[in-house]
Amino acid sequence: MGDSSAVGEGRSGAEGTPGSENASSPDLAGSPGGRARVSIVDVAQRAGVSVATVSRALRAMPNVSSATRERVLAAADELQYTASPLAAGLVTGRIRSVGVVTRYAGRWFFAEVVRGIEEALHAGGYDLVLHVVGDPARRAAFFADLPLRRRVDAVLVVGLPLDEQELVVLRGLNVPLACVGEPIPGLHGERIDNVAAARTATQHLINLGHRRIAMIGGSAEESRGNGVPGQRAQGYRAALAAAGLEIRVEWECDGRFTAQGGELAMTNLLSRQGGRPTGVFCQSDEIVFGALRALRRSGLACPGDVSVVGFDDHELAETFDVTTIAQPVAAQGAAAARWLVDQLEGRRPGPGSDVQLHAVRLVLRGSTGPVRDT
Repeated sequence: MGDSSAVGEGRSGAEGTPGSENASSPDLAGSPGGRARVSIVDVAQRAGVSVATVSRALRAMPNVSSATRERVLAAADELQYTASPLAAGLVTGRIRSVGVVTRYAGRWFFAEVVRGIEEALHAGGYDLVLHVVGDPARRAAFFADLPLRRRVDAVLVVGLPLDEQELVVLRGLNVPLACVGEPIPGLHGERIDNVAAARTATQHLINLGHRRIAMIGGSAEESRGNGVPGQRAQGYRAALAAAGLEIRVEWECDGRFTAQGGELAMTNLLSRQGGRPTGVFCQSDEIVFGALRALRRSGLACPGDVSVVGFDDHELAETFDVTTIAQPVAAQGAAAARWLVDQLEGRRPGPGSDVQLHAVRLVLRGSTGPVRDT
């Protein structure tokens, strides 16, 4: 509604009685084209009711008779009145927007999650407000200033592990919270079982006869942590241990989840003393793209010399013939968004901290094959 509705609601008269704020007639000739912006006061004056009654009628609230509601709707239609979402939020306590906080906007996984979120929010009648906190300075400023305050009805965190203080700050908004990808204690989450998925990817190489298997994923610190890189590293190590294979720390490389990082990491693996691995588990398909380039530059064939398995089923994975773990990326974002909308619309009881796990599958393509007998 227009800003006046918040004021009129607080001092409403009887239904059908124009309030004192309707005393002047609307000036519809004060702007270019001879028409000023129509306000809720204009609608109230045309319908012969108070501003508060217009507010209640337009929101289909009770205690407004059918005849009065029809009169208000007819007046709004005649004047081509359009309510301001921000002003309506002042009256209803609902802005009809959801804040999304993430580290990256351009990387494929994050862009796909946001696509799923936006589609689900749009279907539910909500807008998306995106905040990217990719570097430490922007992240610190975001949690210090919290620009989301009073601008969103809920918050969705995508692929961003939060420390205890950051979580406290978000909880202080007193709005529904959810997350996608990175697990956040106490928040509703939509994600996959990264440990089991990584174990499946590594086991595929083992089943092909590979015994010298390396991993390209996150940094050494991330690989020891509880986030996604750490979980995938855990699955990789579990598969090797179950097969009685050596876990070599020097074969766990940081690929930075980028093609460039994957190329550098694979080049590093190929130059180590003691022989190269015959199989490599990469924690993302983008890492694989760079690793394949390093193999090509080194004159090595994939999978003839080195087999490579990826993760995500990136839109280019089929083009590069990459064996990979496919996860429903956009679907996770959409599910989280629908959960928040259900919370806001009262279709779910109270805040939840449950986790919904989405199924993954191994997609066999040409980047993996039986180990070469040497």
